[in-house]
Amino acid sequence: MLTVTRRRNDVLKSLCLGLLTMVGAMPWLSTARAADNAQPQDLTEQRAIYQRARDAAAQNNKDELERLRAQLQDYPLLPYLDYALLSERLTVLARTDSDGERTDGQFFEIDQFLAQNSNSYLGDRLEREWVSALARENRGAELVRYHNPDNTTTQLTCRAMQANFELGDYTTLADADRLWNVAVSQPNDCDPVFEAWIEEGFLTPDIAWQRFSKTLQAGHRNLARYISSLMPDRERALAELYLRIDQEPERLRDLESLSARNAETGEIILHGIRRMMTIDAPLAMLLLQSHNDFHEFAPDVIIEHQRMIALRLLLQGFVRETETLLRNTPSLVTETLVSWILRDALRSQDWPRIEEWIARLPDDARESERWRYWQARMLEQKGTAESNAQAQALYRSVAATRSYYGFLSADLLDTEYELADTPVAVDPLQVTELYNIPSIVRARELYLTGDEINARNEWQYAVQRMEPQQIAASGKLADSWGWHRNSIQAMIRIGYWDDMQLRFPLAYSDQFARVAAELDIPTQLLFAIARQESAFMHDVRSPAGARGLMQLMPGTARETALGAGLRVNTADLYLPEINITLGSRYLAGLLEEFDGNRALAAAAYNAGPNRVKQWLRRGVDNPVPLDIWIETIPFLETRGYVQNVLAYSVIYGYRMGEPVPFLTPAEAAAVL
Repeated sequence: MLTVTRRRNDVLKSLCLGLLTMVGAMPWLSTARAADNAQPQDLTEQRAIYQRARDAAAQNNKDELERLRAQLQDYPLLPYLDYALLSERLTVLARTDSDGERTDGQFFEIDQFLAQNSNSYLGDRLEREWVSALARENRGAELVRYHNPDNTTTQLTCRAMQANFELGDYTTLADADRLWNVAVSQPNDCDPVFEAWIEEGFLTPDIAWQRFSKTLQAGHRNLARYISSLMPDRERALAELYLRIDQEPERLRDLESLSARNAETGEIILHGIRRMMTIDAPLAMLLLQSHNDFHEFAPDVIIEHQRMIALRLLLQGFVRETETLLRNTPSLVTETLVSWILRDALRSQDWPRIEEWIARLPDDARESERWRYWQARMLEQKGTAESNAQAQALYRSVAATRSYYGFLSADLLDTEYELADTPVAVDPLQVTELYNIPSIVRARELYLTGDEINARNEWQYAVQRMEPQQIAASGKLADSWGWHRNSIQAMIRIGYWDDMQLRFPLAYSDQFARVAAELDIPTQLLFAIARQESAFMHDVRSPAGARGLMQLMPGTARETALGAGLRVNTADLYLPEINITLGSRYLAGLLEEFDGNRALAAAAYNAGPNRVKQWLRRGVDNPVPLDIWIETIPFLETRGYVQNVLAYSVIYGYRMGEPVPFLTPAEAAAVL
């Protein structure tokens, strides 16, 4: 730990009593207060004043800002005004003149804000920004004073360590190994710390090897080469061998060059095996056995690598060979491997083979809804009275669940869907008491003022510190605000799946109903797509660039808008009305393209229509029923997506009071 670094409260405690009397002299410093009576206050008037004050701050109208601020002493978002004014002055406050004196007085403004906003999202944020400003201005002593190890970044930790040893305290360097010994390159600000750490003799051959191995396995070859240059001769020679095997795993054929009996050589061999299996899985299996004959790897290591190779064998088309391997070596069986084989058997509707491999599934997997359903389908194919009775019993057990397979089974049995709607047990007082948490009060106000980014930050700051019962109450509270993503997340956090109102809210119902009527598509399907895509978060952006409630790519949105005679820009996709309109139009086009089949349209919405057409062409010579087609979708994500959308449609039918069948008659009869 950093011995010179002090925690924020230790620094500020002595300041608070004297400085709190100075607020009159510093009118923009304040603290947020929770509602005293644990009830949401009517803050409409103050909210409007706050928004005008925010505008005045943006326009640098200091007189107007001060006048408005005086009317906001008890308003929960006052710290956001204070933060805005203070954060823009951090560099000035941190700067020194030629005599080493601060040009803008003492740090009491910083201390006051941190004291009044301790244990808050905004206080933590300003603390990090203040330490960054001190680091930029090379204020070593102050940096050490304010740096908080519990609220930091790698860069700031390195700067604090550097400041410590520049002030003569080298004890902090002993902690640098946790920063150095990672699989990625660290910020440049860490270089002086690492140089001093190495100079002080903390870098051992073992630590160097650990990091070399991590970086190479992570694919950072240039960094691995640099680390090898820091090693003693023995380890450097092994590292060079490691690099050669990484680049040319075929070198594993040279058993003699890898005959040394030491931990490093064993690690090199196993890394080479993992590299080789992606190129030639059968050869990888042979080489693993050959090297194991000499090195005698631990049994669990061998099983782990044989399982990895088995999956690669399947991916490379050696299905029958993998089946033989698993039959001969039952210890290698996993749900992943057997599920792959079962889907291969389903594509050809090879029911005897399906029966064999369902029996070989691990017990817990075989009892899942998925494989009980397919066991029932397999038993039906036998056509005997006994097998039909067994199938019916399995269908009944699966139909008792609210799930994709449960709804499939219910359709086959012609029974009602099991929806298991039990609201989470929350006392209304527990919901009301959340208004005692300042971050919740601030989140509400930020949400109501349209600052959803900071609202989410405040909300998450609060929820991360809650007990499960409080999280359940937060789901109820978020739902009452119409903040549906947070109500959904609350149920996920506590693992409660039976509250249909919180998990499947009827968000934007007017917009969805209007567009559904215009396009003649099921409202339930639109709800299901939006729930799956964004959980009704209107301003979300995916890593791939999809935007908004229905996660539209900008190019798709422009093309769809053009076809409707509309003009939109990328920013428009965050507007619910526009996103729902364009997403629904795009989905309507997919439904038309795929003859109204919702499963195919959903698959196309997720993976693209061209891929779906490619998958359909694959089955031209061997068409299969829709349930098999869905189960054998090559993309795991798309398979789960389609299953969720179909199941969510049923749930939304229930939520709307307008039930819909899980599969339409045409879908149920489809052979693809």
